[in-house]
Amino acid sequence: MAELKIISMEDVAVEEVEWLWYPYIPFGKLTIVHGDGGEGKTTLILQLAALLSRREKLPCDSTEREPIKIIYQTAEDGLGDTIKPRLFSGNADCSQIKVIDESEASLSMLDERIEKAIAETGAKVLILDPVQAYIGANVDMNRANEVRAILSQLGRIAEQYRCAVILVGHLNKAQGNKSNYRGLGSIDFQAAARSVLVVGRIKDNPQVRVMAQSKSSLA
Repeated sequence: MAELKIISMEDVAVEEVEWLWYPYIPFGKLTIVHGDGGEGKTTLILQLAALLSRREKLPCDSTEREPIKIIYQTAEDGLGDTIKPRLFSGNADCSQIKVIDESEASLSMLDERIEKAIAETGAKVLILDPVQAYIGANVDMNRANEVRAILSQLGRIAEQYRCAVILVGHLNKAQGNKSNYRGLGSIDFQAAARSVLVVGRIKDNPQVRVMAQSKSSLA
């Protein structure tokens, strides 16, 4: 049994939140980007990666920053025929964007290669796209206790390395519900994330995509 320890809030130091993209993506925390299939989630993420790789300013953000190293994992698109051409279209500096090799073994959130890769590359952004592919074969994403365990581990890594972890996810088919309840799996995904972003089309102009923030815990 653990020993009882009491923490006085008087002794807790105030820490300022650091931002990759204010007020949407904080460093050291989990962020979710989700939407229906084909709505532009990956396009958004790759455009952000391209801008960050070459020290460009982000939309609605005047922050000056150095080029940022990014780890981008995808289970849906080919690196050579889809991802790299899309990065090229955004003028990305591809030397700043890394991928963990999954040719011999698929990656999961609990895989120790994630922490090793962040430490080795100095990456400040980790993107898992889509999050459903990186849950792990033995984890039921609908069971809160199992989801909490893996998100806690990922959150620890994010905080330790001051790395922004971005989980890209598909919404389920339950039309009409709030977006937080349309994310696949346990609501604990949305509960653990400090920011949740939704990507979708404008009904009257479906060629235009919009990113909206449905949860903001830090700003």
